[in-house]
Amino acid sequence: MKYQRVYVDAIGFELAPEVVTSAELEERLAPLYGALRIQPGQLEVMTGITERRFWEPGFALSEGATRAALHALEGSQVGAADLEALLYTGVCREDFEPATACHVAARMGQRGHAISLHAAVYDLSNACLGMLNGMVEVANRIELGQIRAGMVVSCESAREIVDTMIERMLRERDMAVFRTALATLTGGSAAAAVVLTDGSFGSGRQTRLVGGVTMADPRHHELCRWGLEPQPGPRRAESGELTYRQLMHTDSVAVLEHGVALGKRCWDAFLEELGWSGVDRTVCHQVGAAHRETILQLLGLAQERDFVAYDYLGNTGTVALPLAAALAAEREFLHPGHRVGLLGIGSGLNCMMLGVEW
Repeated sequence: MKYQRVYVDAIGFELAPEVVTSAELEERLAPLYGALRIQPGQLEVMTGITERRFWEPGFALSEGATRAALHALEGSQVGAADLEALLYTGVCREDFEPATACHVAARMGQRGHAISLHAAVYDLSNACLGMLNGMVEVANRIELGQIRAGMVVSCESAREIVDTMIERMLRERDMAVFRTALATLTGGSAAAAVVLTDGSFGSGRQTRLVGGVTMADPRHHELCRWGLEPQPGPRRAESGELTYRQLMHTDSVAVLEHGVALGKRCWDAFLEELGWSGVDRTVCHQVGAAHRETILQLLGLAQERDFVAYDYLGNTGTVALPLAAALAAEREFLHPGHRVGLLGIGSGLNCMMLGVEW
């Protein structure tokens, strides 16, 4: 896919307030570490993550997404009324229905930033690639001339699943459970919003979305799963209904092996599609040290040209890549004229790589 008239106008974000270190999580896991003879410090050593952030208990996902959306509008030439598409793309959502995007749109309107009455407002979900997929959805509408501007938002929360997983690890005290739970403990919380336009708002230098490619290998769709499972024990006496709890299971070794193989094929197709010989900077999905080092080495990319945020934010799911891109821009890691590769690999397995001229 290629675009001639799509621009990334602004990226906004909101960081969760509570900083939680890997050492603090290990303190909670002390009985497990003792039973399995695991030395403290292994979580940071194995993942490269020193800390991550959590929202306060009960925090509304739509509130985080709204804050990120308003932050994006502050740095944009676009007003809320100009937005003709609002997509919420998080793994975490507030309800089965209505779409969490509707909650976000309502909150924006309550704060004097009502979007267009003709806007498409809906959710889109594709594991950690959600925001990239959302950007493509909006970009396609812009390229077709259907809209002039749209926004993609997301908010992820890791507190609940991390707490659930720690409870399970302490209860079962099993090395196999520890291995499959390790990726869960990297989770962090944050929100992000991306505004895309047709370039007709304002003047001056603009960041152009050049295009990209997507690839899938659904043979490996069960390597990373996050959902609900029935609670063990008797049914509720009154109704006979089952109760459920969250479950996350990740085969990190297999995800790395098959994910980077898919990433290499996607990278080769990406360069061919855009006619690029390489990139000046990369911003990858923020998983952890092992994944980053492996994929960069396989693609022949220099670590000093890749922006890292996972070490202090953890893996914030769909938010991770656009949040890292916003921070990279703030810290002047991305310069005008840079060819930037936004490289995402997510559960499914799915891979999407977008090229941006900064």
